[in-house]
Amino acid sequence: MTPPIGHDRSCLAIVLAAGEGTRMRSSLAKVLHQVGHKTLVAHVLTAAMQAGGAQIAVVVGPGRDDVANEAKRVASQASIFEQRERLGTAHAVLAARKALEAGADDILVMFADTPLVRPETLLRLRAAIAGGAAVTALGFRPKDPAGYGRLVMKGDELIAIREDKDASDDERKIGLCNGGLMALAGPSALKILDRIGNSNAKGEYYLTDAVAIARELGLKATVIETDEDDVRGINNKAQLAEAEAVLQQRLRAQAMEAGVTMVAPETVFLSTDTKFGKDITIEPNVVFGPGVTVEDGAVIRSFSHLEGAVVGKGARVGPFARLRPGAKLGEDVHIGNFVEIKAAVIEDGAKANHLAYIGDARVGAKANVGAGTITCNYDGTNKFHTDIGAGAFIGTNSSLVAPVTIGAGAYIGSGSVITDDVPADALAIGRGRQVNKEGGAARLREMNEKKKKDRG
Repeated sequence: MTPPIGHDRSCLAIVLAAGEGTRMRSSLAKVLHQVGHKTLVAHVLTAAMQAGGAQIAVVVGPGRDDVANEAKRVASQASIFEQRERLGTAHAVLAARKALEAGADDILVMFADTPLVRPETLLRLRAAIAGGAAVTALGFRPKDPAGYGRLVMKGDELIAIREDKDASDDERKIGLCNGGLMALAGPSALKILDRIGNSNAKGEYYLTDAVAIARELGLKATVIETDEDDVRGINNKAQLAEAEAVLQQRLRAQAMEAGVTMVAPETVFLSTDTKFGKDITIEPNVVFGPGVTVEDGAVIRSFSHLEGAVVGKGARVGPFARLRPGAKLGEDVHIGNFVEIKAAVIEDGAKANHLAYIGDARVGAKANVGAGTITCNYDGTNKFHTDIGAGAFIGTNSSLVAPVTIGAGAYIGSGSVITDDVPADALAIGRGRQVNKEGGAARLREMNEKKKKDRG
């Protein structure tokens, strides 16, 4: 259980987003890649704010306005600092000197490429600082510690963080490893950071040296342990996929703990902002993009894809349905197989059970949209609106050419192309008249055979 932290304690979170890396093989900045439809830096900033980080400093590399803009989008109060030269983690922290000088009780140093860190983990780091530590490192115990810095302990105090290449044989046997994230006590932070030197092979300033310096100053250094997923860093696309898998497991577990029924949870993919009501059932192979809300009692059937949509109480979606941004389904709406809804309001009790496209439209309560119906909303330049009244019946294979209004209770004959408004309770038929030609099929076959013979 996370120890309590006094409400009067201030917190500065410094998020380091300056290291771009090249192993992502992408023109997109590493920290702008996404897991759970949310950028890596957004995950870290969100965790920092949820852990009480009222002050946010983000350190970016030269020319990274894209990263700075994303940081400001997520945390409008964030101050942006630039690390012009990449001279190590302590150098990056000191790029935010102005924020450090402003003063804070607790300072969290976080990395923008570790998106799975949880707010409760950060609160435990803060609690250790509140308990008297000057430096607290976040440690974990990987199955294979090779390559990781080791946390050298003496009792409950941290003596040093030893890089793998510098560790002795005995130190390499230590299973407790450095997770990278660190908390510092505000009053002593600059005193410690300013003493970090660059007398190493790379000539860089390492944040890990803060431990030894704190002890030289007679201050206490400690460790908080967490699981490996909390400190999982991302440097390539394979690690990005691994982080996505971990996040999806967390999101599914949270949803099921809240009462969502998932028939095959490992096949359901969620976004960090997916919202569920009560008594919801999700069948296998469903994807939730960003911005989806599903209300009480709804059922999402297999192979459906939802994004930017609201699914009302008791609604049925799918199988094989697609809800695009702006789709809003009312109570007890039925959207069936191979139906696509975009920027449309489907009111209570309305149905579109199969093979339809409804875009830029309103479908009134208890209206029925038949198979093969489309709202023709786009003329190649502009989008237009279709309004279907309550209780209207749209026959199969109908094309509703927007802008057009179908009145309440109107009936559209199957196969119609509707270009004009239809009054309430009217019957509209817009199709060519059927003509039967006796013997015509036989004559057509005879003509076709002659053409084939003439061609040799």
